[in-house]
Amino acid sequence: MRFTVIAAALLAAMPVAAETPQPDARMIIVEAAEVAGGETWLSPATLRLEGRAEFYAPNQPGVVRRAESYVMWRVLDPNRTVAHGPEGKVRITARSGGKLLFDVGYDGETTWNEKGVVRKAEADAYWAANFGFGIIRMALKQGFKLERAPDRTVDGHALDMVRIVDPSGQATLFGIDAKSRYIRYMGFTTPRGWHERVYDDFVFFHSPRWLQARSVTLFYNGVRQNTVYWDKAVVGQPIDPATFAMPASYGAKP
Repeated sequence: MRFTVIAAALLAAMPVAAETPQPDARMIIVEAAEVAGGETWLSPATLRLEGRAEFYAPNQPGVVRRAESYVMWRVLDPNRTVAHGPEGKVRITARSGGKLLFDVGYDGETTWNEKGVVRKAEADAYWAANFGFGIIRMALKQGFKLERAPDRTVDGHALDMVRIVDPSGQATLFGIDAKSRYIRYMGFTTPRGWHERVYDDFVFFHSPRWLQARSVTLFYNGVRQNTVYWDKAVVGQPIDPATFAMPASYGAKP
């Protein structure tokens, strides 16, 4: 009893540490956007990324399939409101040794791949498990909700965590470097489970100014899926609309 009383007295006498003010969620996104490229980064009309990729077999450690050429073309929708669905136009092509590994695209209406047109239900599930980063560019607009989440450390980098909730209620978790304000982490729920991306090896491109992560690693339910290494970024340049059309050799539209 005496020990309890003494301990309580000591605790009461100890100075109370002041809570460290936490940065506001909106301000974190504002700072991240400015570092990434400002208005150009927030509203890029088009984007083409070129590099290579490594794909891992979930149940076969050591088995890696490599794409020596990995290219993504994007036409971005400036009024996007849905976090995890197709928007604008997109095409992703992977090749190894000149051989096509896969080719997938969305022309603004229809999703297709090297096997032909993808049925809507399957396409929706595919994009819901793969799309999500671009919603951070919309986060400061009306209808979006920003929340702070408990901060964490990823690969030795202290991150300020922000949850972006789109107008439909879909949430995406972003981790912003507490010092540099680089976007280093993203996570969200998908039909395949919990999906995470870790971004690293950042470089600034110029004319226009654009911060690009040259390494992006994707995880599903904690298991590494693939890593993409981007070598080149082309921002705001015209892209031939035919790029997003399904090649005739893949089959005809139904």
